[in-house]
Amino acid sequence: MEWIIALISGAIGGNLAGGVLKNLSLGNIGNTIAGLVGGVGGMQLMALLGPAGAASSFDIGSLISQVAAGGAGGGLVMAIIGQLKKTMGK
Repeated sequence: MEWIIALISGAIGGNLAGGVLKNLSLGNIGNTIAGLVGGVGGMQLMALLGPAGAASSFDIGSLISQVAAGGAGGGLVMAIIGQLKKTMGK
């Protein structure tokens, strides 16, 4: 279940970041793919950092932390890849 949450929230985070950071946007498909990768990475990082990400029971606190980690990871990876693409294009 955690993987599904991370993938969905990462894709949403990547697309939201692409919408806000128009100059770094990778397009809809690129934002989604970067968001998916970042969402999984964010989930893994959250699991390493604390008990909230590694909770074995399914409760609202762990759900919120997984969504936040996935969304933030997705947005961050999209922004990093967008910046790299922009820098290399010059």
